[in-house]
Amino acid sequence: MAANINPTVRRRRLGAELRRLRLASGLKSTEAAERLMVSQPKISHLENGRRTISPRDVRDLCAIYGVTDPQVIDFLMLLAGESGQQGWWHAYGDIPQSTYIALETDAASLHTYESMVIPGLLQTPAYALAVIEETIPQLTAEEAGTHLKVRLRRQHRIYDPARPLRLWVVLDESALRRVVGSPDVMREQLEHLKAFSAEPHVTVQVLPYTAGAHPGLSGQFSILHFADNSVPAVVYLEQFTGDLYRDKPSDVQSYSVLHGHLQAQALAPDSSRDFITDVTKMYIDAASRP
Repeated sequence: MAANINPTVRRRRLGAELRRLRLASGLKSTEAAERLMVSQPKISHLENGRRTISPRDVRDLCAIYGVTDPQVIDFLMLLAGESGQQGWWHAYGDIPQSTYIALETDAASLHTYESMVIPGLLQTPAYALAVIEETIPQLTAEEAGTHLKVRLRRQHRIYDPARPLRLWVVLDESALRRVVGSPDVMREQLEHLKAFSAEPHVTVQVLPYTAGAHPGLSGQFSILHFADNSVPAVVYLEQFTGDLYRDKPSDVQSYSVLHGHLQAQALAPDSSRDFITDVTKMYIDAASRP
């Protein structure tokens, strides 16, 4: 299989196709489960892309749904086979947020709001390591190093000229002023952030304190869209004890509207770069003090 196969996204695409075929056949999920001789939750998990499915089960479901086109059946069975492959992140062992990393790896665009730290895709190595060490203090030095390697590997999507990720970040001012690591680490980080904000596929807007209360006070979120329209967009909500994913169209629409409101309240991209420059000067002055 090709190295860029993304099993998580393949499962979601396959699940969406199976759900479409089931609905077209007029069968309820309970009826499909009964005919396949599995539980109804299994059908739901397959359609949501939460678990793998064998090519044989795909073939049997196609028969149940009345699908006779051999090209359609072969394509769905191919997706089923690919969904069992492992992504690049599995080489690093059992890492958190592996589902999100899989989605991010295949996304065409990412709209995110971050209130506490610079987003991982735009972090420098020194800043990223400080975030990892200070937010997960129980990690050993080796484990922290593995987390850092994964985070830096994720950034390949930003650097990839053939398939750059369209990134739109709304960043609360507190993320710029929170000292992570040291003033020197922050200076380097903000200079890096400013440089990337000028890239044509990256938009960074700063939401200053003067904006007052705003819809983003409820917390960080990301919206991922995919080039393949058959793969549903998904909202990612990072939690301390477990991440949440929302792909109902109404949820995606609600968070898209929320991100639009934050864009409207934030500084324009050019003004945001000027703002980042001003904050960077503060760290330059701090680092120069004896």
